[in-house]
Amino acid sequence: MRAFGIAAFFVFLAEMGDKTQLVALLFATRYKAMTVLAGVFGATFLVHLVSVGLGEAAGTVIPAVWIKLLSGIAFIGFGIWSFYGDKVDEETEMPEHRLGPLMTVAATFFIAELGDKTMLTTITIAGEQRQFAAVWLGSTVGMVAADGIAIAVAKSMQKRLPEKALRYTAAVIFIVSGVVTILSAR
Repeated sequence: MRAFGIAAFFVFLAEMGDKTQLVALLFATRYKAMTVLAGVFGATFLVHLVSVGLGEAAGTVIPAVWIKLLSGIAFIGFGIWSFYGDKVDEETEMPEHRLGPLMTVAATFFIAELGDKTMLTTITIAGEQRQFAAVWLGSTVGMVAADGIAIAVAKSMQKRLPEKALRYTAAVIFIVSGVVTILSAR
């Protein structure tokens, strides 16, 4: 349960203000909320399956102390990345939906997620925690929850989340967690 919570928490933070969250928000202005959420879920489920596999493989090859050091450095890097945030221009051309809305969302989200901060966060956590199912499901829940917020915001434009405050809070939490992880590497 601990690995699930860690994965859900850190992936949720990593997704706040991330480009894929903004993509979910943009899709939610064009398609039904449940369609966008289902597409995000499907893509996340698959990408994070691969991410956890990569993280677990690294965790079996690299000694635990190095995993902790690399995780700490990665968390600090994610914190710095979060300060700057990812941008998606509101006028960005969204792909045509020849495959239908669900597949359009899922395919776009899957491609956008490859090499993204949340994918790298999932790999890092999987290497450190080594609890495949818990990290996979936790990271998926964290991602879908964060994107669910973006979808809800898109559907009720009267409410606006303070994106900058969310990014800065996430950045500080990542950096502090990175320092704590490095200090615990023994």
